[in-house]
Amino acid sequence: MNEQSAQARWERRTQRPLLALAVAFAVAYAVPIVDNPASRPLLVVCTATEWVVWGAFAVDYLMRLALTRRRREFVRTHWIDLCAVVLPLLQPLRLLRMVSTLLLVGRRARMASQIRLTTYVAGAVVGLLMFGSLAVLSVERESPKGNIRTLGDAVWWSFTTMTTVGYGDHAPTTGLGRMIAVGLMLSGIALLGVVTANIAAWFISRFEKDDVEERRQTEAIASLTEEIRLLRAEVARLARDREEQRS
Repeated sequence: MNEQSAQARWERRTQRPLLALAVAFAVAYAVPIVDNPASRPLLVVCTATEWVVWGAFAVDYLMRLALTRRRREFVRTHWIDLCAVVLPLLQPLRLLRMVSTLLLVGRRARMASQIRLTTYVAGAVVGLLMFGSLAVLSVERESPKGNIRTLGDAVWWSFTTMTTVGYGDHAPTTGLGRMIAVGLMLSGIALLGVVTANIAAWFISRFEKDDVEERRQTEAIASLTEEIRLLRAEVARLARDREEQRS
């Protein structure tokens, strides 16, 4: 119990700093893409920032692992966190670091009880739009056959891809760009399903609440009717007793 409390205290204390580091990562990831070509010192600073953020999440994972005795269960139930930490080491690409950071931020956000589902979905939509746009722009801008050359084109493409509209006026031509497109399409479908399920659950809960209230009122009316019947029977008995006493 104490160990679980220690882990919960660690997660509560580190949640805001890690989210702030995630914002710093987003800036470090976006600046070299938007400011293209970026200067050498700026690239060094941004790359260092990305690795610092990854290191912070790696330390966070190791600390949470150390604060529990059930380490095997922790690794089994937090395998996404482990993959996100190990992923950048397998192939140090900026895109992989972006994916791993998104996974870790999402996992930590879901641990926060005060963050509701609607807020998480909205944040996920904004994050996927932003990172998807930057990622596809970084890999498609230099492609000879590519038609995604500006940030506006990338944002428009990400929006139409996530909503599964797919006008076709902009499309990735590289293999990595198409992989990003597949990820955005699947994410858009998943988020749409979450939103639909959330709305359906809200309607169902409202209907169930109305049914419960209706059953409560029906039971109250039935109870009141029974009491009135008993009172009438008692009044009739008293009236008969009085008539018998008079006679």
